[in-house]
Amino acid sequence: MSRIHPNAEASRRLLRDGAGAGAAEAAPACYTVWMRSSMGFQGTDGFSVYDAGGELAFRVDNYSRRRKIFAGELTLMDGHGAPLLSLRPQIISMHDQWNCYKAPEEGQAKRARSQQLFSVRKCSVLQNNREAEVYMSSACTSPGFWIEGCFRRRNCKIRRAHDGKEVARIARKKARTPATPDTAPLTLGEDVFSLVVQRDADCTMIMALVVVLDRICWRPYTPLICSS
Repeated sequence: MSRIHPNAEASRRLLRDGAGAGAAEAAPACYTVWMRSSMGFQGTDGFSVYDAGGELAFRVDNYSRRRKIFAGELTLMDGHGAPLLSLRPQIISMHDQWNCYKAPEEGQAKRARSQQLFSVRKCSVLQNNREAEVYMSSACTSPGFWIEGCFRRRNCKIRRAHDGKEVARIARKKARTPATPDTAPLTLGEDVFSLVVQRDADCTMIMALVVVLDRICWRPYTPLICSS
């Protein structure tokens, strides 16, 4: 099967499809997540995340889906390449845990314990449709958020633990092509999907959760062609 990697102009048309520019202030933030590095090297893995206007909002470059013991630290950046958050696997963990830190500024030590912001732990298969739980500090005994559904199928929700409110949703991306605007929208391959973040949620944190979900729901990177 061939990979779908349209050129920049074509990709912007896809990203704007159904996104609705000029949305009301109260509307959620809509992103399209492209599981490919914005660096564009042949065979490069990564994340390129576009907002509703087709502008690059977040990115992860030089990404590797090797087992976590070899993976090392991942850096979530904004669209201009400024580091936002650092994600690192906890090597000895029963829950496939990843820890998130504020990305260090120039001249700072790479990582300090006091800078840990949250951790993500994979759930047991016995935990009723939950993929992972998010703990907001190492001292927390109960999660602040949980992820339900199936990330590998691009069908999951991120919920706040204390009231169960949905703060973000991941879904398969649908788009109409300019050549066939009147036909049913196409469902894109699993390497392109939609991320909708509610306005009271931290978009940077949610994107970090997406990156970690891709790691703890690990499988080889095999992008698919569009299917109807």
